[in-house]
Amino acid sequence: MAFREIIKLHPQQTSLDREALLRCIDACLDCTASCTGCADADLAENDVRELVRCIRLCLDCADACDATGRIVTRQTESDLSLIRAMLEACAAACLACAEECERHAAHHEHCRLCAEVCRSCKEACDDLLATIPAQTKAG
Repeated sequence: MAFREIIKLHPQQTSLDREALLRCIDACLDCTASCTGCADADLAENDVRELVRCIRLCLDCADACDATGRIVTRQTESDLSLIRAMLEACAAACLACAEECERHAAHHEHCRLCAEVCRSCKEACDDLLATIPAQTKAG
C-alpha cells in the first residue's frame, strides 16, 4: 500500500515502532471498511430489528478506527498521550463490536468476519500501545 512508502519516506520519523505502527494503520483501515460493510449488510437482513445494537456498534467502531488510523498516521509533532487515548478507545470499540457481532455470527457470515477483523484491529492497537513509553499516560 502507498501509505507504507509515504511513512517510510517521512522526513520526521515517529518514535514509535514503525512495523507496529504500520500494522495498526492497516488494521484500522481494514476495520473501518469491514464494520461499515457489516452495518450495511445488517440493514439488508430480514431480522434487522434484532441487529440494531450490532449496527450501532459497527458504525461506532468504524468511526473510532477511522479517526485512530488517521491520527496515528501523522508523524509530525506527535502527542503520545493523545495517541495512547485514541488507541485505547479504538481497542475498546473493536472489542465491543467483536463481541456483538459474534452474537450474530451463526446466522450472518458477515458478522463472523467482522468480529475477526475487529479482534485483529484490537490486537494491532494493543501492540502499538505497548510501544508507547509509560510516562506518556494520559490523565
